[in-house]
This record gives sequence, C-alpha cells and structure tokens, in this order.
Amino acid sequence: MTTPRIPGMLTREELAEAIRRKEIETVLAVFPDMYGRLLGKRLTGHFFLEHAAEDGMHVCDYLLACDMEMDPVPGYQFTSWETGYGDMHWVPDWTTARRAVWLPKTALIVGDMYTADGAKPIEVAPRRMLQRQLAQAHEMGYTVMGGTEIELYVFHETYESARNKQYHGLKTSGSYIEDYHILQGTKEEELVGAIRRHLDDSGVPVESSKGEWGPGQQEINLFYCDALTQADRNVLYKHAAKEIAGAQGKAVTFMAKWDETLAGSSMHVHLSLWKTEGGNAFTGDTAIGPVQGSETFRGFLGGLLHHAHALTACFAPNVASYKRYQSGSFAPTGIAWSRDNRTAGMRVVGQGNSLRVECRIPGADANPYIVYAALIAAGLDGIKNHIEPPPIFEGDIYQAADLPRVPSCLRDAIDAFADSEFPQAAFGGDVTEHYLHFLRTEQRKFDEVVTDWEKARFFERI
Repeated sequence: MTTPRIPGMLTREELAEAIRRKEIETVLAVFPDMYGRLLGKRLTGHFFLEHAAEDGMHVCDYLLACDMEMDPVPGYQFTSWETGYGDMHWVPDWTTARRAVWLPKTALIVGDMYTADGAKPIEVAPRRMLQRQLAQAHEMGYTVMGGTEIELYVFHETYESARNKQYHGLKTSGSYIEDYHILQGTKEEELVGAIRRHLDDSGVPVESSKGEWGPGQQEINLFYCDALTQADRNVLYKHAAKEIAGAQGKAVTFMAKWDETLAGSSMHVHLSLWKTEGGNAFTGDTAIGPVQGSETFRGFLGGLLHHAHALTACFAPNVASYKRYQSGSFAPTGIAWSRDNRTAGMRVVGQGNSLRVECRIPGADANPYIVYAALIAAGLDGIKNHIEPPPIFEGDIYQAADLPRVPSCLRDAIDAFADSEFPQAAFGGDVTEHYLHFLRTEQRKFDEVVTDWEKARFFERI
C-alpha cells in the first residue's frame, strides 16, 4: 500500500511549478526559535527558486540568543556582542514544504540551522535538539510517534485592543465553562472552524476540536505522526491560529495561564515507540500494574517518571507556566502514573497498537521541539538503564501528600534542571547551558518588573 498524500504538502518539483505558474508568489522560509516561534523571511517565489532552494539563506545568530522582545541577551556562549552576532545558515527541509492556505499565494517551508559556512548543525537550535533524540531512538531500533492536544483561549478582542487595555478586562468568546459543549462551540466555529480547515488544507491534518474547561477555551487535536513532523505541525498550528484570528479581528492566546481565576491551557503529549520493522514496541504480555505491556514500555514509563521533576523546565518554560499547576484543575501537581486518570502527570491509555503514555505536564506555552526532546530522552534513558516505574497510583492524585511534586515555580524548576546530571548527559553541556541561560533570563526579566498586583496591594496602603 502507498501512503496517501497529505493535502497541502508540496514536493520540490510541485513548489517550483506552482511558483512558475504564479500560484505561489511568496515563500515563508522559517525556523523555530527558543520559544517555539516561527522566525525567518518572506522570499519572492522566483528568488527562492533561483537562490534559497539550493543555497539556503543566512540569518543573524542572535535569533537563538534573544528574549521575547528581541533583546540581544548577554551571557550566551553561543553568540554575543563580543563575537559580533554573525550569521547562521538556513537549509530547507523539503519534507516540510506546504501551502499556507490562510495566506494568499503563499507556501511555507521549515529549515534547519547550520554554521555560517554550512558545515555543522547548530546544536542549540530546538529542532536540532529533537533530531538528536530521534537519532538515538533510531539507533535503538525505534521510531517515535506522537500526538499533541494544545489548548487555547479565544477572545472578542484584537491583539491591539488587548494591548490598549493592558490585558485587563478582556472579553473571552464565551461566558461559561464549555467542556465538550456543542452550543458554545458553534458560537466559536467561525474562527475555530477556519483554523481546522486551513490547517487541514496546509498539510496539518486535524482530528477534532472541542470546548474546554474555561470560558472561550478550545482544544484542537492534530492527527498522530512521527515526533518531528508532529512538533513541526504544532508550531504551525499555533502560528496559523494567531494569524487566522487576527484576520477575523479576534485574538487567541496559548499562555499556560492567562488569568488566575480560569483554567490553564495544556499541551498533552501522547507518545509511543514503534519498532523499525513495524508494530508498537509498548505492546507485550508483561503485567505492569493493570496494563499489559512490554519491558520497553516499562522502562520508557520509568524513565519519564524518574526524570519528570528535573525536566519540568522543558515543559513549563515561563513564570506564568507554574500558575497552571493547581489542585482540581486537570493540570497535574503530583508526579505519578495511572491508568486513564486525568489527575496523573503520566496517564496511560489505549491497548495493543494504541497503547501509549499521555504526559499531562507540559503547558500550551511550551516549545514543542524541546518538550518532545525531553520526553524522548527521559524515556530512552529508562529503557537503557531498566528504570522501574513506581507502583501505579489509583485515586485522586491531588490528595496524595507523599508523591514527588511538579516544581511550584520557574525558579525551583531551573534549580532542578541545573542540579540534575541528566540534561547534560542527554543534550550535551553546551545545549544545557544555553537553555539554562534562556530560562534564567526569563526569571530575571520577571524579577525586574513591578507587577500590577504589587501596585494594587501596596500603592496606597503600605
């Protein structure tokens, strides 16, 4: 059987022909930064064909060493003012070429970053971090398959109106919890339906959307696939959703917690390993609690749980990320595993070829490449070292006082990541230090700000 073509995807020859016919006039040549944002250039179709398609293009290396405000941050070993902020070389990954149908006559292609001479990959680049873990899995005889559920809030605001209101008093698209609620979902279908359709037509197959546990909150689920393709699709989904919302005079946010009174937004990651010759490597006859699985499954689950605390900084990279971890919120607070239990950090679901682990720790604000890289690294380490998972937890994990906990703030997560030897072993010293500096910069930038909460509490009464 031949694998059916995914609508919207383009071969190199198809893209070239579409450009010649002027069906495509603009090519977005992009790559993910440390936040998981897509950065790059808009190239005219003919210039892309004549130059970038074969030779790639150059971009400034500060793009992997700056903050959300594009401020070049001192202290990175990778690049600095001392080195003059030179170039990186972008090389297209032709497996990612696709139409971006939400934009007129536009194609998009994700590329990988190399040194300016094109000789070596940039190891600190998030996509490269994931590729290295996938190579480790391949050497062990596995293909990593993943599916991701990413939640978002929809607003009857534009991004400009939200900014003008200083993000106070924003009007969500709904006024009540709409989990699985078809009526409220219909009210949001103009935008959410458009996101589904545009993604589906742009090589990002969508399974479904549904209302979530907050007013104006939706979840869009993408079809499972290999982990690198899934991470690419995740960032394309988030990018496209914002542009489609903006075109409709609306706004969406993927903040893990945009309002302390409302449910947070998650990135639930479903993972399984498949044997190179075919078949889910998690299936087997070994009893692991109530689950029938393989020794591969046992080790992978053990590694996920063993390293979850140290790697939380990969799943929750922002200060606000940790405000999502609240008891009774469907976001995990305890590190444990259970069978089909949404209070667990690791929820085991499915059976046979559908057997998989759902990690519920990551937030919607996380960088999908780094999330997948961390989860795969932890699971593979569990297989290599035969790490035994703890006994299954049954019941309400929120009420369990003796379990390992998800770190309660970014500062604690940074310390856990820095104190563990595992990140350096898994990612390498240079990559680990780069990511730690990125995280510490986020914490430092927050620490320097006097917040609205502090002003309201102390301005008059202190």
